[in-house]
Amino acid sequence: MEIHDYIKKGTSFSEKQILNTLNLLNEGATIPFIARYRKEMTGALDEVEIALIRDLQRKYHEIIQRQNTILNAIQEQAKLTDELAEKIKLTFDLTLLEDIYLPYKQKRLTRGEKAKKLGLEPLAKIIMSQRNVDVYRSASSFVKGEVEDEEMALQGAKDIISEWVNENASMRARLRTQFQRQGILKTKLVKGKGEEGEKYKDYFDFNEPLYRCASHRFLAIHRGHREGILQLKMVPDEEQSLEILNRYFVKTNGADGQLVAEAVKDGYKRLMVPSLENEVLNEAKEKADLEAVKIFAKNLSQLLLASPLGAKRILAIDPGFRTGCKVVCLDEFGNLLTNTTIYPHPPQKEEKQALSKIAQLVEAYKIDAIAIGDGTAGRETERFIKHVRFSKEIEVYIVREDGASIYSASSVARKEFPDYDVTVRGAVSIGRRLMDPLAELVKIDPKSVGVGQYQHEVNQTLLKETLDDVVVSCVNKVGVNLNTASPYLLAYVSGLSMSIAENIVQYRDEIGRFNQREELKQVKRLGAKAFEQAAGFLRISDGIQPLDNSAVHPESYPFVERVAKKMKVTTMELIGNQKVLEQVNATDFPEVDLYTFQDVLSELKKPTRDPRKHAKLFEFDERLKQIEDLKVGMVLPGIITNITAFGVFVNLGIKENGLIHKSNLAETYVEDPSTVVSLHQHLEVQVLEVDIPRKRIGLKRLK
Repeated sequence: MEIHDYIKKGTSFSEKQILNTLNLLNEGATIPFIARYRKEMTGALDEVEIALIRDLQRKYHEIIQRQNTILNAIQEQAKLTDELAEKIKLTFDLTLLEDIYLPYKQKRLTRGEKAKKLGLEPLAKIIMSQRNVDVYRSASSFVKGEVEDEEMALQGAKDIISEWVNENASMRARLRTQFQRQGILKTKLVKGKGEEGEKYKDYFDFNEPLYRCASHRFLAIHRGHREGILQLKMVPDEEQSLEILNRYFVKTNGADGQLVAEAVKDGYKRLMVPSLENEVLNEAKEKADLEAVKIFAKNLSQLLLASPLGAKRILAIDPGFRTGCKVVCLDEFGNLLTNTTIYPHPPQKEEKQALSKIAQLVEAYKIDAIAIGDGTAGRETERFIKHVRFSKEIEVYIVREDGASIYSASSVARKEFPDYDVTVRGAVSIGRRLMDPLAELVKIDPKSVGVGQYQHEVNQTLLKETLDDVVVSCVNKVGVNLNTASPYLLAYVSGLSMSIAENIVQYRDEIGRFNQREELKQVKRLGAKAFEQAAGFLRISDGIQPLDNSAVHPESYPFVERVAKKMKVTTMELIGNQKVLEQVNATDFPEVDLYTFQDVLSELKKPTRDPRKHAKLFEFDERLKQIEDLKVGMVLPGIITNITAFGVFVNLGIKENGLIHKSNLAETYVEDPSTVVSLHQHLEVQVLEVDIPRKRIGLKRLK
């Protein structure tokens, strides 16, 4: 099977779309570049669809490599026939491929292998043929050497048949489907682990059809099993499974048929069940991983594209009780101006001094807004700040601080602020997140930003690749200011690596600033291919070429100039001129494909447009200070902090987040919560349940 046929089988894309996309990928084009600037070649496939083609390409090569390994292994045993080789080459399911290989796989010395070494395979074949032979008479001729009697000979033959049953590819496939459809997932508490495993209480005695087990439940069970809290089994329907096997293998009611039936039962229970149970559970884990990673990716995308406040002067506070609140002041570019520590909370409770200090800093550094981390002492610090009297109106924002401690202790933070400790770096990160969440969060491992469940339980390679794709997509969707971006942000731009990003910053420092995209070609190691991939996603404001501050790719500049000439205006006069742009006809530019024509004109109408919304102020209910203050029926404001498969978690302004189960998200049935709400969304909720001992809060969305 050719690669395009394999990909076509798993998608609805045309052969032309697949081949063109593969060619672009093989030539080094990135997914954001292909999706944005090569629509005419792909038929306007989006980033998700292009990534699917890339992933299927990888899967295809993985299968081909495994096929070749299996072919070589069987060839070395001199057992490879033309028919078997053809069967292997036509099998593009890794599980079925392993089923075909199983009889030829080198094994430890099994009972069946021992019986073969005793010369009992011919007896097994006689019995398996089921011609109503006298089995004891047949066995008697094999009683020699280490085979002491007929019983031993017959047992050895059954051991061989048991392995044949287990290694039968078609029956393994049939039983695997049976296990998947009718298997029951069962969990029990490991004796003596009740107190330690309290959080897994729902699964101390649990059973559910495997196919109905939601991904979040399976991952919770898997984690409990891995931690030694839960016993985990997948229980198939033994009676039905044996009926399927007997119908296939047992051909007679005679003594030889009876022996085959005994071997079938042994092969099923001793060999097939443990093997298939393991396979099916692994497959369920893979499916749960995919679902969890998919949710994590959606959440991360929303977090990275969260509303920026923009270029404002920020006073940022990393709250704390005993160790005080670390305060930093940042200029509109995120540069650190000063830092100090205040102690407005117990045990020091130096509230008067702290009030005076904050007021002085706001005045001295012309602060526009205050950012407060949402961790320990966050609400208390917010209430304290609202008592400060400022000479002008100052907006106060609560900022999510997940991962700030990871950043502050990282090599990235040490490189940025070598002369400051982790508390200062953490406060700087909080302030910069308010200004531009995307630019700051790219410095942190995506797994550490707190927008997923069971991130340490899922396949880490899959998680990393998926989240890296999300970061790249978000960075290129927004675009990057070439003259202000850090190397950590530039490194995610299409076509750029960290080393090239560092070269860009070094060149920028040497020349002062970039005045046009063309200057990128002077950067060390930034060749023609990297320029092609990156240029459209890099922005230069107040430069020589006005199009450099747009998503119009330099390769389309001549087209824009022809449009301007046709409409008798300058390029500068064309940008943002809705009236003129609406009069431009595609038929006047036959050399330009329709996708490029539409994209360029759309960009010219709204140049430098940021797809993100502006940051909004939010205030929690002042009545709440702890979970004990909650009462059933209360109506409260909240902010969504996490979205899962079963519902969304909401910050109410106290330590514990509340949960809106998906059944309480809307008036109609909700399958995927992310289709009706988004991360950081402000909403009004009603308290349905308060479980203080278990620190659980049940909520309902009102609006």
